[in-house]
Parts: sequence; C-alpha cells; structure tokens
Amino acid sequence: MGSPVAAEPEWLAGRRAKGAGLVADLPLPDRRSKGWEFTGLEKLDLDAYAAAPAEAGIEGGTDQVTILPLAAAIESHGDLVEEHLGSLVAMDDPFVARNEAEWTDGVFVHVPKGVECTEPIRIGLDLDSAGASVSWRTLVVLEEGASAEVWEDYRSADDGTDALLNTVVEISVGKAARLHYVTTQDLSEKAWLFSSQRATVDRDGLLDWAALGFGSGNGKVRMTTRLIGQGSEARVTGGYAGGNGQHLDFDTLQEHAAENTVSDLAFRGVLADESTAVWRGMIKVEEGAQKTDAFQECRNMLLSTNAHADAIPGLEILADDVACTHAAAIAQVDPAQMFYLESRGLGEESARSLVVEGFLQSLLERLGEGTVRDEIATKLEARLAEIL
Repeated sequence: MGSPVAAEPEWLAGRRAKGAGLVADLPLPDRRSKGWEFTGLEKLDLDAYAAAPAEAGIEGGTDQVTILPLAAAIESHGDLVEEHLGSLVAMDDPFVARNEAEWTDGVFVHVPKGVECTEPIRIGLDLDSAGASVSWRTLVVLEEGASAEVWEDYRSADDGTDALLNTVVEISVGKAARLHYVTTQDLSEKAWLFSSQRATVDRDGLLDWAALGFGSGNGKVRMTTRLIGQGSEARVTGGYAGGNGQHLDFDTLQEHAAENTVSDLAFRGVLADESTAVWRGMIKVEEGAQKTDAFQECRNMLLSTNAHADAIPGLEILADDVACTHAAAIAQVDPAQMFYLESRGLGEESARSLVVEGFLQSLLERLGEGTVRDEIATKLEARLAEIL
C-alpha cells in the first residue's frame, strides 16, 4: 500500500478539493468546543508531522468477497465506491476534512448479497515511523443477507514513536445482514489518534461492534451507529486500559431512526498511574422511532489515586414509546474483594490482577467465541501486565 489512485476520477478529485478547502477554513477544536472539554490539543503541532504512506496488510475472506486497497478498488469497483465513500461521515470536521484531502491508503471490503464470509478478514496497520502523519480510510459494505467478521488493528512496535494516525471508517450493513466489526489500537503511547467512525444498519440487520484502546497518548475516537431500518440492532462494546499519563477519549452516539430498533452499548475502562479517560455517550431517538430499546453504560476502575475518568451519558428522545436507560460508574479497586482474596493466601499483586480480570470478564464475553476473541484476550492480558 501507499500508492494513490493512478488517475483519480472527477468525483474523487472533487472530494479532495473540498476537503482541502475545509482544512483551511476549519480550526482545530479547543476545550470550548462541544465534545472537546476534556481533551486538549494544546500540544498538537500538526506541522511537526509529514504525510506518509501506511504500512498495512490484509488477509482472510473468501473468493466471493472483495477485499482490496481502497485506491485499487476505486479503479476496479468505481461505481460502488463512489456510492458509499463519504456517504456516512460528514466533512464538517477538521480531522475528517484532512483525511479527505490527504488519504492515499485504506481498505475496501464488499460482501455481496447473501454471501457468508466464514473466515475473519484481518486488516493490520503499523505506525512505526517517527514524525509520520498517516491518513487511513476504511469502507465496509455488506449487501442484503450477507455476513462477515472484520478485525482492524492499529499498532506500533515501539512505545517511543511520536506519530499521528487519522482514520475515517464507514460501515454499511444491509437488510438482514450481520457484521462483527472489531477495531483495536495498541499504538505508541506518544502517538496521536483521531478516528471518526460511523455505521448504518438497515432493516433486520445486526452490527456487533467492538472498539478496544490500549495505546496512543492522546486524541479522540468517535463512534456513531445509526439504525435506519425496522428491526435493526447494534451491539457496541468498548474497552480501554491506560497508563503512563495516557489520555483516552471515546465519544459514542446511538441513533435510532426507525421503529422497533435495539442498541446495547457497554464500555469498560481500567486506568493506572496518571492516565485519564473520558467517555461521552448519547442515545438519540428520532421522532417516529417508536418501540426503541436502547441501553448504554460505562464503568471505570481506577488503579491509582492519580488516575481519573469522566463518564457522561446522555439521552435525546423525540418519541414517546421507548425504553432507554443509561448507567455510569467510577471506582477504585474494591477493598473488600482484595481482603477476601488476600485472606485466602494470595499476594497483593495477584489479588489485584484477579479483581481487574474479573472486572473485564464481561467485556471479553461480549466479543463472542472464536480466534479473534482469543487473540484479543491475549492482547488484553499483555496490556494489563504492563500497567498493573
């Protein structure tokens, strides 16, 4: 990867020009900007990072599934990409605008009508060049009745790499289609991560979406799920483990735009040392979206008196026949649990590890069975060993 489209079509060139124009007009957000009150960009110097190609790889899938670098897909599947690229994530944000103007790398996944992709699709992106600014674009389209599992992993080999990753992810789940999409990041603790992710789910479709954050030093991840068809469902799972002064920021939105839709969101965070995290979640029920069933919760465990978390749930409901609830909790390790374990012969370190693992067990259970869950469990275990 790393090669731009050989001869960009007019529609794409137009999008790039619009993005470049907006970059000049849209200032970076500050702490007075809505949604950025807890995440400051005072130390972000965009001029210190130079545009660089992505170091990425793709594997998995079946013969009937299209999995291509996005630039290649524009040449071979131009009409399909044109229809969907930029259809979900608006260009009214400085980081999205920069992505529109600068991306050369990305991936396109297309599962045709009725096709079941039995092998997980794996996308790996390495951010290992100091001073690099990588713009990455992901487009996943499942047609009616299709099913697939996609795992996208952003990582760095060295925790000292100072770089920037700016991604845009667009996911379209068709009627009665089923997608399990997992995004994990274990970037350098000196890296910046900005990610704008949005999915739509059509009638009777299901999106099982998980986002796990172990690395990066600062930035923001925004995740929006929009249920556009009756009977559609979204299950969103998030987890993070921070240490060494990291700041992790997740902004989630569950949009219900049709009747009889269901969304279930659960986030779990573990914070050590002087790390901080913020989760801001909103359930939005549009007018006429009756029989909505929506839930969201965020629970944080602080392993240090210097760690800090903010959890901000919210509801915006314009229909009158709905069931919408939310919950949030922030607490230190339970002394009663520690006492119980230590009284049975465990040392303090082992006891605390067991308490943390128990706290995160429900997170792993939501990931379902399979090799992807097993590999993520290994990643989580390694991350906890680093911060405990």
